[in-house]
Amino acid sequence: MQPFTEEVIEVIREIPRGSVCSYGGVAALAGNPRAARQVVRVLHTYSEQEKLPWWRIVNSRGMIALKPGFGYEEQRERLEAEGIVFSNDRIDLRRFGWEPDDL
Repeated sequence: MQPFTEEVIEVIREIPRGSVCSYGGVAALAGNPRAARQVVRVLHTYSEQEKLPWWRIVNSRGMIALKPGFGYEEQRERLEAEGIVFSNDRIDLRRFGWEPDDL
């Protein structure tokens, strides 16, 4: 496993219940702010194997990137179960966005 992939996995594991982070935010915290698409690849490849809380990753506008019928409903249900509130299909990243305390 590549070092960046390992970092992405660690960042995703740290996102607490009731919080979200964007793909770009995860990439930046993992050391490469321009690698949001790589975060998508890591999620696709390792979510199940590493038991990652994949549902806590949203796009930079605070929206679920998955399409209805392809995971959108499950992701929204999981987020709402953690107390995340949606307004017009968006999550307020100022309220629910996560950044580690040690930045």
